[in-house]
Amino acid sequence: MVGVRELAVSFVAPGPCGVAVRDRLKYLTPQDEKVLRAVGAHQGALASGDLRVRCADGLEHSADAWAARKRELTALSSSRIAGAITKATHDQWALARRCQAAHIRNLDAGIRTLRHRLSLPLGERGTKRAAGGYRSKNEWFRKSRRLATLEDRHTAAVADWQAGRVRVVRGGKRLLNTRHHLTQAQLTEDEWRERWEAERWFLAADGESGKRFGNETIRVTPDGEVSIKLPVPLAHLANTRHGRYVLAARIAFARRGAEWVDRIEANRAVAYRIHLGVERGRWYLTASWQRPVVQTIPLGTARARGMIGVDTNADHFAAYRLDRHGNPVGDPHRFPYDLSGTAAHRDAQVRHALTRLINWAVRVGVAAIGIEDLDFTTEKTREKHGGRKRFRQLISGIPTGKLKARLVSMAAEQGLAIVAVDPAYTSLWGGQHWQRPLATSRRKMSRHDAAGIAIGRRALGHPVRRRTAPPPHDRSDRAGHRTAQAGPGTRGREGTRPPATDRPPGGPSPSGKRKREPSASNTVRDAPSTHQWVQDSLMRTG
Repeated sequence: MVGVRELAVSFVAPGPCGVAVRDRLKYLTPQDEKVLRAVGAHQGALASGDLRVRCADGLEHSADAWAARKRELTALSSSRIAGAITKATHDQWALARRCQAAHIRNLDAGIRTLRHRLSLPLGERGTKRAAGGYRSKNEWFRKSRRLATLEDRHTAAVADWQAGRVRVVRGGKRLLNTRHHLTQAQLTEDEWRERWEAERWFLAADGESGKRFGNETIRVTPDGEVSIKLPVPLAHLANTRHGRYVLAARIAFARRGAEWVDRIEANRAVAYRIHLGVERGRWYLTASWQRPVVQTIPLGTARARGMIGVDTNADHFAAYRLDRHGNPVGDPHRFPYDLSGTAAHRDAQVRHALTRLINWAVRVGVAAIGIEDLDFTTEKTREKHGGRKRFRQLISGIPTGKLKARLVSMAAEQGLAIVAVDPAYTSLWGGQHWQRPLATSRRKMSRHDAAGIAIGRRALGHPVRRRTAPPPHDRSDRAGHRTAQAGPGTRGREGTRPPATDRPPGGPSPSGKRKREPSASNTVRDAPSTHQWVQDSLMRTG
């Protein structure tokens, strides 16, 4: 087919390499909260200062500079706290660099699109692969001004990248900007200030294998007792020996509790983080640890028991089960979700939809789920889609990154593999080859359901089309089973085959009855074969 790009090879997504569980710190005393706030504010100030120094170093950073920063922090806290702060600082700086590179790529994409559209005559129609010219002189002029703006931004971003300059806001840029829009956010200044301070606290500690219960700074015993090693300036707040403070709350992880207990009893590393949910005024403790990367099963093993193809949409997952030959089985399934509202609500909606999808996959007995390897990076720019604001909001609202990470993690717990496929043409070809043939009076097929079949077939290694080329010799099967699917209403290439029966042609029916007397025919026909080969026109067996 002319103009069709080369498709990427399907692959089994690697499994998760870490675990995180959370529980609420209940029944804290006022003194407990006072100590937690004091420790968080003190260590947060140290983290802010360390991040400022690291950003000032830029590309001139070295191991000696890292060691010097850690020595300065150790005098104000402890060696382990200083190590946790400096590591968090480096992770934050590296994340800012990756975001800076992504911003430059987005600017490049926008500039290329603007230059292309400005070079076309006014009113030139676009294609599916490239936008057309602008509709009026006014729009052309405004876009030329925007091109100059993007070029200036690109020049500044590239200069920052080459110099190693990054801009990081501890606490979050969005929350910082909310300070100027308190009325719209329905917050008072005191409420905003409380959120801002809580986001800038630092109450975390990395684990250390070989130490008691896997962490010396924030220690949690198997019976749930939580104690914190206080920094040197706050050592007077300790309520037990060795400068430690024991909280009144007790921890009992409902999820993965046995795995966590086994790990800390073996003195293996566990990292902890304490944070305050300002909206509800609740304190939480999150435990996380690394584990060996889950070995992905070979692609052939994942395909052995069939596949579930999943089409990701703005408000639902459209899933279809296929056997190992690529034949659709049963009816389509849809798992809706609502991505409006707060981030917590959106995350919960995606999690519940994925849970229902995975539970269904376990019930039907497949070994893998096929899903598109989506990346809307080049699609989010407004330069490509012009005034289609609702469409840009639609594709920007699909949480592709979080969805893939969460699906891989949740599926691994149920022993399911995730096969990532190239998303090109799945909706187009699925609707073309599968939507109409599978639609019946009792089964409503949407384009998304047909796309799920296309994704599943691509994950299984089959082409999206039901069959491919016609036989090379003639209408018989001397070169093997037919691989060409005749179009609707085309009888010349492959006629309708008679139904399978358990009697020879022309003989009496098994019940001994005839519905009507045979009519005489003047047509001379060849003697029929005693063996009949039957094949469903929609099924493909290998």
